[in-house]
Amino acid sequence: MDLVVGLDAGGTSTRALVLDLDGARLGAGIAGGANPNSHPPEQAAACVTEALREALDGLDSRKVRSGVLGMAGASKLTADPQVSALFRAAWEDAGLQCPMRVITDCEAAFATGTSSPDGTVLVAGTGAIGARITDHHMTRTAGGYGWLIGDDGSAFWLGREAVRATLRLLDADAPLEGLAAAVLTSAGAKSRAQLITAVNSAAPILMARYAPLVSAAHHHGDPEAHRIVHEAAHLLSDTALAVRTPGEATPIVLVGSLIVTPVGLSVKEELQARTTAPVIMATEGAAGAAWLAAVDVLGPTAPRPAA
Repeated sequence: MDLVVGLDAGGTSTRALVLDLDGARLGAGIAGGANPNSHPPEQAAACVTEALREALDGLDSRKVRSGVLGMAGASKLTADPQVSALFRAAWEDAGLQCPMRVITDCEAAFATGTSSPDGTVLVAGTGAIGARITDHHMTRTAGGYGWLIGDDGSAFWLGREAVRATLRLLDADAPLEGLAAAVLTSAGAKSRAQLITAVNSAAPILMARYAPLVSAAHHHGDPEAHRIVHEAAHLLSDTALAVRTPGEATPIVLVGSLIVTPVGLSVKEELQARTTAPVIMATEGAAGAAWLAAVDVLGPTAPRPAA
């Protein structure tokens, strides 16, 4: 029984999925973030091995005919031979003998939502990027500049906005409820100075840990959370539409950890109001990478991964 494997390596987590050539799911694994731009490359590569070993547990890795690694920070492997060598060693350490084909997380994400070769994908997770996909390849992007200079509307952005909103209330000596209270509790802080210290002493990427607090506060009607969610949805919608032509009818795929939150639902509503194209919500980038690995073996008629 021949197998294929796909991975979705993001800033927060890495997921691996093993399929047979009929699209049946045979194994899955999860590990920490493997984006070599936001984590030490050695640590990122080790997470790839960990996710693969879990997914392949009980299976014969020698039967994997094709493997696709979809990842945020894929350009790092192209630009730095040492980083590339680390990831290829991680692939082999998991027992894989087939070549490792590296694609962007955008290409894997788009394939998760549709078998169409052309369209748009919006990846909204720890970071955020919009991309035009042509014949399964990324040909144009908007956003995706990283936490320091971009990623507007991302989980990092949401977390930062939550902290900034809390600090404004502290500066105004206003009552701290809802989102602000949750931010202070999560940071282990009781004052303005303690919150600033807690945030600045942590790795910048960890700002995304405050994003779920925005979703929870939104659910309970917190006005500041509603403002942040609305602004994030508008920024993300602008990012997706920036790579499209007016009146374009190809599908728009939404994928990433934020898609199952109030932000994702708001993005879908806004895009449906601003375009006539189908808007598809997907959640599992590893499935798209695994399907593309199957396409490498069987061609474009390869069965889609089973639900």
